[in-house]
Amino acid sequence: MTFLLLLPVALSVATPQELSTVPIPGAAPTVAVHADSPPPVPAGGPELADPLVDPATVAAPPAARNRHTPGDPLEGFNRKMFGVNQALDKVFYRPVAMGYKHIVPKPVRSGLRNFFANLQEPVVFANFILQLRIGKAARTLGRFVINSTVGVGGLVDVAKSRDIRLPHLRNSFGDTLAWYGVGPGPYVFLPLVGPSTLRDALGGPVDDVAFPMLVISNIAGKPFKGWRFIAASTVIPGLDLRAESDADLRALTDNAVDPYATLRSAWLQNRAAEVAALHHHHAAPVAPELGDPLNDPAVAPAPAPAIEPLTTPAPATGGAQP
Repeated sequence: MTFLLLLPVALSVATPQELSTVPIPGAAPTVAVHADSPPPVPAGGPELADPLVDPATVAAPPAARNRHTPGDPLEGFNRKMFGVNQALDKVFYRPVAMGYKHIVPKPVRSGLRNFFANLQEPVVFANFILQLRIGKAARTLGRFVINSTVGVGGLVDVAKSRDIRLPHLRNSFGDTLAWYGVGPGPYVFLPLVGPSTLRDALGGPVDDVAFPMLVISNIAGKPFKGWRFIAASTVIPGLDLRAESDADLRALTDNAVDPYATLRSAWLQNRAAEVAALHHHHAAPVAPELGDPLNDPAVAPAPAPAIEPLTTPAPATGGAQP
């Protein structure tokens, strides 16, 4: 009885450390817990502390949330730019491009596409010279001469016909850098420019400078030196490319779990194949940055089902024939 009367006084003057160790008569044995010690972890892991908590919905630690995909160290910036691009494409770029496709007749669009592509042939030729690939440079020069003359200034792509067989060969200063072993660098995405790498983003301005130097000043002449032609040579091919690739873009991203990661993976694999083709590789090796955990499996080709050979069942023996 005396102990019960003195217990409140003892509790009031006890320190927190002492309080955790004071035994209470009739109570179950307790484990001493110090104030500076961490709380005990339930057996089976922290996610079992509450049986109603779904482990899949538990927030990841900050280190895991901030981790970027290999090859894309600017992922946070790129995703924001991708969102800006998607918004601009939805309200402006795609409607204008599709309007251009529906209003301008197909023969006119094809002629303009050939015309502006033909004006890029000297830039392709110059990059082949820088790569010391004289044979492809000669083919590109022959293609340019044929389309500029027989093809009515490049409006008709005569050089790719079956009789001549000089198709367009893609080449750029980014390819020249890759030819001499310059790595792709980080992945970059810019609004209205699209996906690229640091190597190609730095090589693009060189081609843009070479275009007026090699084509407009020395070949095309005075009518093509104005700002109107410079703007048209950028806007018209851009609208045409956006309109012609609309179906492919929608098929790639509309049903994707992560459209940004899906587009990144597809573009990097395609670019790796182009760089491998520069060195005459039949199959492009998958670059390390393509090991993308966010790659959408919905767009990956499903393996073909195994087809069992058809066999004719042997006729039953001993039974009546139909």
